[in-house]
Amino acid sequence: MKTLILYATKHGAAKDIAERLAELLPDATVCDLSADTVSLADFDCVIFGSSVYAGSIRKEAKSYLSKNASQLVSKRFGLFLSGISAGESEEVFVSNFSPEILGAASTKSFIGGVFNPDKCNLFERIVIRLVTKKTKYFSTISDERIKKFAEELM
Repeated sequence: MKTLILYATKHGAAKDIAERLAELLPDATVCDLSADTVSLADFDCVIFGSSVYAGSIRKEAKSYLSKNASQLVSKRFGLFLSGISAGESEEVFVSNFSPEILGAASTKSFIGGVFNPDKCNLFERIVIRLVTKKTKYFSTISDERIKKFAEELM
């Protein structure tokens, strides 16, 4: 089964997750929604992932979904989100994806995120410090959640 892993990221965590998923899935192709174009017709399975900031997925992810929803829902399909706070993950899925997209997803998961102060602007560093009380690099990406996601999709 040929698998396409589409992702949208700001600081790289969604890309990291997409690449780790590709290592677990045979015949997987990873594409950045902000740079790559690819035909969905060439794939049997599609994984769609985006980083989340302030409860919203990336702009390029929203745009891609609005243009390609009918093709996506006709495939074996999975959704992942990347962010440092998974506390309200179900609400984030519901507020960012249509019922049609959510219903078509075989699996969905909030896999985790990364805070790297070297990649953030001053405002982002301040917000993260206020929310998490942390000022240094940390990752909440879980290899177990990535593996479980891949298993549920197959």
